Amino acid sequence: MSKFLCDNIHYLTSAFQIALDELDVIGSWTWDAATDRIRVDAVVALLFNLDPDQAAEGLPLTCFIQSIHGCEQERIAALFCGCAREGGAYLVEHRVKSVDGQMRWVLARGRFTRDHVGRPQSGRGILVDVTQLRMNEGALEAEELCLAEEQLERAAEHAITAQEAIADLKDPELKACADALLMALGRKLAQRERREWRRHMN
Repeated sequence: MSKFLCDNIHYLTSAFQIALDELDVIGSWTWDAATDRIRVDAVVALLFNLDPDQAAEGLPLTCFIQSIHGCEQERIAALFCGCAREGGAYLVEHRVKSVDGQMRWVLARGRFTRDHVGRPQSGRGILVDVTQLRMNEGALEAEELCLAEEQLERAAEHAITAQEAIADLKDPELKACADALLMALGRKLAQRERREWRRHMN
């Protein structure tokens, strides 16, 4: 970590959090192919745990890649370079470790240009913090899963009641259908229990 960040860490993390609370768009980035330097504003620099002064002057792509979650670094570097080489739109979502030590989700989008002979020339775009959106999606998925489980259990209860009523009718065809439905619901419930067991074991 740079001396700038060490000397100002408390102030920076507070300002950084305020900026994230107030803004949807974190900031912008520009890339110059001739120097392979990316320039960003202070908030984006803090998002990538970089010195804002140095980032304003321009830092190589590798500095930004190092702040990205380890398993995503190679993919993002390849995508950035590939889009720069081909020109056109750039859109990617990835995790990054910011100045406050938190892993955040960002959406990066932009556009690259090439010169008259097709060589990469420049790129520019924005970064958006989508961490809260990701967290909300996770909560929604959990809520939907809980609702689905409740519906599955209710369906099984109704199927048992239906099977008992059908048994009194002494209709083999209807009984076979009721049995098949109950077996299918039983398999689904068993799959759910296995998933829960694995989750608790991990």
